[in-house]
Amino acid sequence: MKVRQLTFRLLQVYADVVRTGSITATANRLHLTQPTVSQQLKRLREIVGEPIVRQEDSRVVPTEVGQALYQLSQDLLSRADVFSQYLDEYNRGGRGHFSIGLVNTAQYVLPRLLGPFSQANPQVDVTVEIGNRQQMLNRFERHEDDLYVFSHPPSDDAVMAAPFLSNPLVVVGPENSRWASVKDLTMEALKEERFLLREPGSATRHTFDAWLYSSGVELRSTQQIASNEAIRLAVASGMGLAVLSRHVVADSPKGVQELPLQGFPLKSRWHFVVRRERRLPPAAYRFLSFVQGTLAQAFDEPEGEVAVAELLQALKDER
Repeated sequence: MKVRQLTFRLLQVYADVVRTGSITATANRLHLTQPTVSQQLKRLREIVGEPIVRQEDSRVVPTEVGQALYQLSQDLLSRADVFSQYLDEYNRGGRGHFSIGLVNTAQYVLPRLLGPFSQANPQVDVTVEIGNRQQMLNRFERHEDDLYVFSHPPSDDAVMAAPFLSNPLVVVGPENSRWASVKDLTMEALKEERFLLREPGSATRHTFDAWLYSSGVELRSTQQIASNEAIRLAVASGMGLAVLSRHVVADSPKGVQELPLQGFPLKSRWHFVVRRERRLPPAAYRFLSFVQGTLAQAFDEPEGEVAVAELLQALKDER
């Protein structure tokens, strides 16, 4: 048997002949001519090397070898149907995988989008990578993820970005901070305090440093700490004050409080970032579409909804 010469079309025609018992019926069902169906049965007979059908009364019935061939055709065609269904779901984004890289602060809010998305799309596997800004920039340069979330997107011609969610930066102190009840509190009054800061490459640090410079304020004492959670715990223990995303404080409010400082919160936004030349998997498109439909209702972010819609359209235009 020349198995490699078998085709799905030959098997499809043969299986239909066996089911209907009629070459004429198969020709009508598959929109073929009767000679074409007969020719394909002849071709199958040549490939198998044994008779595969016989005439019995007015019906076409399989021989013993033909019955085995019919079972094979049913198995292969069924598997092909399963694969076709999988491919349809994959292309719609209902199955598959995508990866997303988050800067540290975004881990406090992205689960509120990823969680409902995963519940609605259980066949989609999402890999989440979390790191500081430099680590995410390195991953971006190495093309390691499909989507990224940055406060300040990389300055690169390859970048496509959508500012989807506000990320207000606030000054926080311990729960018993003497500054919490001060009216018209200014940074001039706080500059003698120790400030706990992220590393220089972080977007929060960059935004705060730029604000200090524009305000002409120089802090007297600072200490660098590598993560938002470590900073939050240090503030709660009385080690100093800090600038954190309001989302970080809202997620873990115990032990710290926002101080009513003039000029704050500082405005910042998280951005979805995609490499222009990267072909996103359908599941990533489905996630962005899900986010677009969620932002206005779940986060009161109609501007973000518009930004994500524009990103999706730009991605489609790039294809």
